[in-house]
Amino acid sequence: MFSRLRIPISNAALAEGLTDVAEPEGLVFVAAGLEIGSDWDAVAHELSEAFRLTQEAVQAGAPVVYVVAGEDLLGQQGVPSAMIATGLLSAARTTAIETARAGVPINVLAPFADADPADVVAWSLRLLERTGVTGEVIRLGAGHLGKALP
Repeated sequence: MFSRLRIPISNAALAEGLTDVAEPEGLVFVAAGLEIGSDWDAVAHELSEAFRLTQEAVQAGAPVVYVVAGEDLLGQQGVPSAMIATGLLSAARTTAIETARAGVPINVLAPFADADPADVVAWSLRLLERTGVTGEVIRLGAGHLGKALP
């Protein structure tokens, strides 16, 4: 069984919620978001780390969930964090195409600031299940209502 959680320390509520459950099978990669600052090398490292961990998970046949801030998908928190969020969304969709026949799901969870951390945990675990959903983005919270979505 492949099991790997990669959660920034600053996301304590999510980290606690995910580690309190039985080890999920798969990869939950929580993007650094605003913690990345404006350091371009850090952006490259974050995307490289996501690639490396995703490659390990897919080779093991394990599901992958990227968790990115919904605001970052809309470019509302600056260029570096938007680059990571949209890069991971693109990576998820491309990888989903490549792994569809093998039945390895890969999805993006995009909670907005008003999303309940318990909902983020529940959806993260749900997206690790093999339910046929792959290559999708699930938005949590009201931050996207009425917005033009990418």
